[in-house]
Parts: sequence; C-alpha cells; structure tokens
Amino acid sequence: MIKKKILIFSLAYYPRFIGGDAVAIKETTDRISPSEIEFHMVTLQFDSTLPRQEKIGNIFVHRIGFALRNPSISDLKRFPLHYTKALYQISAALKGASLNRKYHFDALWAVMAHSAGIPVVLFKLFHPRMPYLLTLQEGDPPGHVEHVMRPFWPFFTRAFTQASAMQTISTFLAQWARRRGFRGPLEVVPNGVDVELFTRVHSPLELESLKKILGKKKGEVCLITTSRLVHKNGLDTVIQALPLISRNIHFLVLGIGPDEKKLKDLAETLGVSDRVKFLGQVDHAQMPKYLRISDIFIRPSRSEGMGNSFIEAMAVGIPIIGTMVGGITDFLKDRETGFVCGVEDPQSIADQVSFILELRNKKVVEKVVKNAQKLAEEKYDWRMIANRMRAIFQKMT
Repeated sequence: MIKKKILIFSLAYYPRFIGGDAVAIKETTDRISPSEIEFHMVTLQFDSTLPRQEKIGNIFVHRIGFALRNPSISDLKRFPLHYTKALYQISAALKGASLNRKYHFDALWAVMAHSAGIPVVLFKLFHPRMPYLLTLQEGDPPGHVEHVMRPFWPFFTRAFTQASAMQTISTFLAQWARRRGFRGPLEVVPNGVDVELFTRVHSPLELESLKKILGKKKGEVCLITTSRLVHKNGLDTVIQALPLISRNIHFLVLGIGPDEKKLKDLAETLGVSDRVKFLGQVDHAQMPKYLRISDIFIRPSRSEGMGNSFIEAMAVGIPIIGTMVGGITDFLKDRETGFVCGVEDPQSIADQVSFILELRNKKVVEKVVKNAQKLAEEKYDWRMIANRMRAIFQKMT
C-alpha cells in the first residue's frame, strides 16, 4: 500500500485552547497508522512558548500567526490574537502551498467551514485538481455562522461547493451542507468517545480522594458540565436553576472560555456562588473521574453541532440533561437515553433534576442510563469512527 499524505487546516490545536474539533482530529488520526497516512496540519500558534513545528500524535503540526507568551483565553479576544484568526484565512493557504512544494500532498482536509474552508479554497486556486474533504463541526447556529462569514461570502460558498467529499458530525449539519449547495458524497460520522477510558473502573480510594479535593460532602449532589464557557452552551441557565432546587445540589464546571467572569458574576448575584465550582481546564484523561463522582451531566445548549461531552458522560454511566437543538437530537431521546430540558428554561432544568433524584423514579433513571451507555459503546467508539474516516480518506486519494 502506498502511503498517502494529507494536509489538515484547523484554526486551533493541542495543547492550548482546544475544542471538540481538535479532540476529534487527534482521536481519529491517532488511530490511523502513519505508515498508511501521513498527516500534516497548518494551525495558529497563539502561544509563543510553543514551537513553530512539532509532531503531536500522528500529525506534523506547523504553527503560524501572531503569538504571545502564555496567553489567557481572554487574550484571544484582544489585539493581536483576535486579528490573527482573520489573517489565517490567507496565511494558512500560503503556508499550505509552501508545505505542498516540499511534501506533495495527496489531499486536503478542512475542519469547520467557517474557519478552515476559505484557506482550502484559496489553495485550490493553484491546485484545482487536489481533492479535499470538508468536515462540519460547527457548534454555533448556521445562521450566525453565515452572518459572520458575509465579508467572505463567495469564498465561503465555494468552501462547500468545491469540496470533493463532506463529513458532518450530525444529520443537522448534513442538512446545512445540502442547503449550502454541496451535492457530492456526504457521510454523517459523529464525534466519539474513548470507550476504554470512559468506562474504566476507578478505585473507591481514588474517587474519595477527588471528592475530598473538591470538598464534596456526604449527601451532596453534583451536577457537572464539561464545556467551553461560551454563550451557546447555556451554562447561565444552569446557574439560574440552582435557586429553584435543593441547596445540597452543586454545579461543577470543567472548562475555560470568555464567559467565565459573566458566569461567576451571575452566580454571585443569585447568591449561589458557594454552590458553583469553576475548575478550569481539566486534562481529558482525568475527566472520567470527575464524571464518575458526579450525579448528573448537564449542558442546556442554545445550539450544538453534536456535543461529544454528552457521549462521554453517557459512556461513564450518569444521566444526562440537554436541549433538543442541533446535533443533540441524533442521540438524546427524552427518558430513553437522557432527559430533555427547554432552551433558556431554568424551571425545566429544576424539574428534570428533581425527577432524576426522586427515589421512586430510580428504575426509570437506571434504564435510561443503561440505554445511553449501550448507545455510546455501540455507535460512538473512536475506534469505529476512525475506521470510517480512514475509508473516506482512502476514497478521496
């Protein structure tokens, strides 16, 4: 078998400021042999302490753009890092062309149309025969994405129409792709979960140690979310629900994002700051422990491309609460695989939390959790996802 070379365009990548798209890229490429496909990536640097080039997993990462020393998440919204995202649209295409002269790629892979589609379109002006795969991972509503991309509209449109193949993480995004004019081969391949990691049994001593660190007392109930702290994820709605439920119910927030101060201020205003713990970015390998000592996973999203954090919680075996928006509808069925709350509806969150914790509903909840865990293991294992992506790459090249 002849080894293929694929160039990936992605706005951000490990080890800083990663989202579900970066996790998906790494989990997929780590499971594809480098003797079969050699992956390279053009991404933004952001942090000047990171090298311009390094190998992470099975990807040769090439970083470009302005950078600051150890920037915070809020620095991404300020000069100069805020503008480096816009410049990426052109600079990534130029860097890709330079790399292609050296490595002679067989195909391109753009992850998220609004951030990586345009560099590929510009690259293809000089290499029109180069096949390319567009992956839709967008979590924001399509209408919002389209509004933001208006200044680049002709190129944004071509990001869809010039793709050789399309992969979306949900049927919701697949429908968007068709509305945007893509007529080629399309596959819905969701993000997944490392089943082995998220079903691993932790010792009681290990879990008790974490509870002690977090200050979880006997009889306390923990809601948990693993989310970027951004408006679309609706974490403010959870905080608004806390005054409506028992004071022994706390909220663990794993993640970072620009809305952190707003969320902390809201908790303070509502008098529940002692019940909300902001734990920052937690290493992905440690996340199963946090989920396992918690009682309910929740993310009342305003929009969602898919939401693989839900799948991770399902694999661990705790009930999930979410909204029926975007790609969540592919896996969330009320009182079958999880529990549905309304968008921006704190009372519905309170009602579902109360239902789950009510002793008389124990058998219903146990059945829902079992169904969800089975679904996560049978449909969303990263090994299965990687095999499906490998087949797409081979068809393209």
